[in-house]
Amino acid sequence: MNRDQAKELIERYNEGLATAEERLWVENWYLDESLKYQLSDQESNFLHLKDEIWNGTLEKSGRRIKPKVLRLNVWSRIAAAVVLLIGCGLGLYFYNIGPKLKDGNAVVTDIAPGGNNAILTLANGKKIVLNDAAKGEISKQSGISVSKSNDGELIYTVVNGGEDVPTENTHNTISTPKGGQYTIILSDGTKVMLNSASSVTFPTSFKEGDRMVELNGEAYFEVAKHKNKRFRVVSGVQTVEVLGTHFNVNAYAEERTIKTTLLEGAVKVSTLKESALIEPGEQAVLDRADANSIVKRRVNINKETAWINGIFSFEGDDLKSVMRQVARWYDVNVIYVGPISEEKYFGEISRSSKLSEVFNILELNNVNFDVVGKTVKVSYNQRLQQQAQNQ
Repeated sequence: MNRDQAKELIERYNEGLATAEERLWVENWYLDESLKYQLSDQESNFLHLKDEIWNGTLEKSGRRIKPKVLRLNVWSRIAAAVVLLIGCGLGLYFYNIGPKLKDGNAVVTDIAPGGNNAILTLANGKKIVLNDAAKGEISKQSGISVSKSNDGELIYTVVNGGEDVPTENTHNTISTPKGGQYTIILSDGTKVMLNSASSVTFPTSFKEGDRMVELNGEAYFEVAKHKNKRFRVVSGVQTVEVLGTHFNVNAYAEERTIKTTLLEGAVKVSTLKESALIEPGEQAVLDRADANSIVKRRVNINKETAWINGIFSFEGDDLKSVMRQVARWYDVNVIYVGPISEEKYFGEISRSSKLSEVFNILELNNVNFDVVGKTVKVSYNQRLQQQAQNQ
């Protein structure tokens, strides 16, 4: 991109006409340039400084002094856009904006994001592909009607006053593949949002005493309040116990920890030997290597539950952590080639983005992505790293 093209892009940015990705490129370039200058509160504004930065008049005016970390208030101007702040080695390199999925010199088909996709397994073993199922009632099980709503949710409803409900509970399982997610309303009114590559097993109706479900993967729960009926979520060695509240459990087998994040109410997290009560805004972390030790910490609940709002959210996440999320949502396999960047990622990317758009952003952190079919090869971009070091 030459100077005239770059200036045109900046003008589109200032007029609010740039695309989300173009805004990202402009703001990364600004951040890279501004790190060379010490900016006062009045000067830390892109619209005020962009001409001076572009023309080099800051240096000519004698205001260039030792580098200073820029306050990143410019980033708040992007609302609901594809955004990623990269922790180290920031720089804007004006490449051609567009898909970067390559197979040699040929551009290959892009990969779309995941969506509502799950399989319902009934107590008799019958499987129903939910994204193919028609709206309306899809099954009736001894006093329980299972229907698919217009919004695509699966709803369990007690019918006939519950008279036909069996004395022994039957169980169903909802499973989402990679690239899938689904929402279920259980017979007690509890809402479960299931993330990709996850499953939840539950009774078709809840009897006297506890309400218990089993979770593999990740789910967000809005538990219906029943004063004398606690609700339990079992994830391997961990049990989460509530009466009625909102919380998120991340228990993917490939993750080192099981994380339970509380949004409201109260939650008790237990193992065989230890238990902990967490408050809203807290997270209980159970390390699989030490399954009896629960650590509590304050967290950004918006980050921990960003997936239910259609967002990838990062706060100091390393590349492999980021790619595990990407692999689950886009149904791809990841292979690492050579040494991998240790730089951290901060910010957000829409989960509705195509895979090429995600990689265009992640590549700003000195990483290459080559996609062949469903396999992604990740390698360290030494050329970009060298450029960043030379600046």
